[in-house]
Amino acid sequence: MNTQDVFSYLQNLQAKIVEAIELVDGKNFLQDSWQRPEGGGGTSCLLEEGNVFERAGVGFSHVLGTKLPPAASVAHPEAAGRPWEAMGVSLVFHPRNPYVPTVHMNVRFFVAKAQNASEQDIWWFGGGMDLTPYYGFSEDAEHFHRTNKTVLDAFDTSYYPKFKKECDDYFFLKHRQEPRGIGGIFYDDFSELGFERSFDFHRAVGDAFLQAYLPIVQRRKDTPYGERERDFQAYRRGRYVEFNLIYDRGTIFGLQSNGRTESILLSMPPIVKWRYDWKPESGSPEAKLYTDFLIAKDWLSLNQ
Repeated sequence: MNTQDVFSYLQNLQAKIVEAIELVDGKNFLQDSWQRPEGGGGTSCLLEEGNVFERAGVGFSHVLGTKLPPAASVAHPEAAGRPWEAMGVSLVFHPRNPYVPTVHMNVRFFVAKAQNASEQDIWWFGGGMDLTPYYGFSEDAEHFHRTNKTVLDAFDTSYYPKFKKECDDYFFLKHRQEPRGIGGIFYDDFSELGFERSFDFHRAVGDAFLQAYLPIVQRRKDTPYGERERDFQAYRRGRYVEFNLIYDRGTIFGLQSNGRTESILLSMPPIVKWRYDWKPESGSPEAKLYTDFLIAKDWLSLNQ
């Protein structure tokens, strides 16, 4: 197992995505490198008030510790008490145009190190990507899901339905009883293919992100919109904030491990609204998001 190869891949992935988004937006990211007193560090890349993206964050982190935070030790008691190392790339893009969906992607690697010759390292990969539209389009949803399915099918045809369901289950706001968006794929504790093949799988997911998302951005970024659409976008962004602060494992792990707050909260949208018990008007474009998109659906069977 070569953790340096994972480290190099993740750094290069961050740079590749930042470069591609700068070309689309026309504005450059702020790049802020940081060190963590407990060990490790990272680079947070942030674009604010761009031409296409109102806020876009791409973070790379590599952190080390001697004791697992509660968020990890509960799920992995076998790793408790071991020194650990975690690294990953995480991004969230909040577009300006409400017809362009928000997107999230994360690819990460964790290892709890053996402390003597009788032990082995405990390691796993995790990650995935999901799409959160404000005004949904079936062709966008199909493209995003088909791109992910194609990547996963190259490894095992059972992966896409399995990891799609895990994504649907994970990105669900239990207190609202609604999905955050239209899902994608999500996997955790992934090591079943052995290190090299699992790393191949992990790379394939990370490398598929731009292909899954940028065609949707190009298709929607020049769609006319007004204050009504912006107002609904800000309202729906509130759901994003609620999920990230209440349920998101990465946010909880980062805060519990004394991570860098500015980097952890890169995912937050810049403008958000909440309203008391608001409901969209029946038959409106806003209502269509709830009736046609924020539901369990096989997006790849629509045109078959």
